[in-house]
Amino acid sequence: MLIKNEIPILEYDDAQSAVINPDHEQLNLKLPERAVFAFLGDSVDTYCKEHHGEVVAYFESITKYYPLYLLKENGEQYCMIQAPAGAAAASQIMDWLISYGVKKIISAGSCGVLCDLKENVFLVPYKALRDEGTSYHYLPPSRFVEIPAETRSAIEAALGARQLPYREVITWTTDGFFRETKEKVAYRKSEGCQTVEMECSALASCAKMRNCLFGMILYTADTLADCENYDERGWGNDSKEIALRLCIEAVLNL
Repeated sequence: MLIKNEIPILEYDDAQSAVINPDHEQLNLKLPERAVFAFLGDSVDTYCKEHHGEVVAYFESITKYYPLYLLKENGEQYCMIQAPAGAAAASQIMDWLISYGVKKIISAGSCGVLCDLKENVFLVPYKALRDEGTSYHYLPPSRFVEIPAETRSAIEAALGARQLPYREVITWTTDGFFRETKEKVAYRKSEGCQTVEMECSALASCAKMRNCLFGMILYTADTLADCENYDERGWGNDSKEIALRLCIEAVLNL
């Protein structure tokens, strides 16, 4: 049922089916329940090619084709695909994965920090502030969406096995990369947010609406802790390879 509102983004329809559904192509495709969906650029394709991943499908977007790989480790199958930046594009691909059988998703990507955190530190969000548009099409309006404890435990077990320090955080998900104003940064910090990124709350909402498990690994990149001295640092690039391995180990823990 459509719940109307004066503000369009706050209108929510709880219907599971839409005019165009994620599996509208009707591919002959049955995916394993575990998926790695990583915001790690070409590292994803490089890893899959080096580990003999089988391309079983492509997600076709306006800008490019995203190959979907099937891999096996310790006798367990899982799939892997590169995630595009931005809540809307990322949720579209994740919803597509779910429509073909995926039930458990672990993601990883960089984040900006709002507090005094060094670069290349691993973080596990336990809830995300919904300052993007996509999540409002998957869940009724709310300020935050929570990340399931089950996926957080799987991620933390992977971090612990490698003796990597981490902390749980509240993350701020926003569509407006160039609209992180000084006053808004201060407000988000007052709400407890320690990081900022562009996808977590939307992916968590999509997974929740589809009755799937989702968890995210963040690694620190640029810093907005001092708004007068913004520092992009090295964008956290030293963490990409280990973040990808952590995704695999975490999803196999589920």
